Amino acid sequence: MSQNNGIRKYLRLEHYPTIWCAGCGNGQVVGALLRAIDTMKLDPEKVVVVSGIGCSSRASGYLNFNTLHTTHGRPVAYATGVKLANPELDVIVLSGDGDTTAIGGNHFIHAARRNIGIKMFIFNNSIYGMTGGQCSPMTPNACRATTAPHGNLDTPFDICRIAEAAGATYVARGVTYAPVKLEAMMLKALQHDGFAVMDCITQCPTYFGRQNKIGGPVDMIQWQKENTISVEKAQKLPPHAIEDKIVTGIFKTELRTEYTKLYRRLNDQCRKDECSD
Repeated sequence: MSQNNGIRKYLRLEHYPTIWCAGCGNGQVVGALLRAIDTMKLDPEKVVVVSGIGCSSRASGYLNFNTLHTTHGRPVAYATGVKLANPELDVIVLSGDGDTTAIGGNHFIHAARRNIGIKMFIFNNSIYGMTGGQCSPMTPNACRATTAPHGNLDTPFDICRIAEAAGATYVARGVTYAPVKLEAMMLKALQHDGFAVMDCITQCPTYFGRQNKIGGPVDMIQWQKENTISVEKAQKLPPHAIEDKIVTGIFKTELRTEYTKLYRRLNDQCRKDECSD
């Protein structure tokens, strides 16, 4: 992994400071991603970053690549078009938990099903942070939000299980508490030939932390430390022992032909068939 501080060249510093609240974990996720990109020596001219709407989706405006800040829930649809138009590009989607699993849920599962070569990094802070702290599909049961002042009744999704079931060929989860591990898994996601999904657990002290009395940024990072367990350890424990834990690590790595390769193969065959008629 990259040990230098050369990631400044990937930033649009003229747009700083960011809109993110003090102690927000989004910068930590972006930093880990940029270090992974730097390690891979990706050509910035061939990197396309696509985002939707939300706190995390503002990241595209701060990154010095080809960037698209798109509509709510639709970054995967835009990214699919970009990748199909030019499969040689490195297409990265940055999306929030609400952007991905609520209005964008259908795009998410079908990109996984197709195994298109997009790398999707989901900033999961368990809440809608930009619009006032409402429940998202990732808000844990019984946790408070502005739309659930007495506690959330709904059971949250498990992003990694959804991605696995839908057909994603690389699925992993990391936390901002462990940025080195987060970066390492991001690097493997970028190297993967297929649809790669990373559930990036990040803290929102302004809304989630305050409303659930977890405390400030340091307290939330400490909470992550105390409630995180590796997938290797989790596999050795009974379900009840890990039901309130954040299980981290790589859940799935599968080799399956990437979608744009299948698309081009079919296109070439159709042209040959037309010429032979």
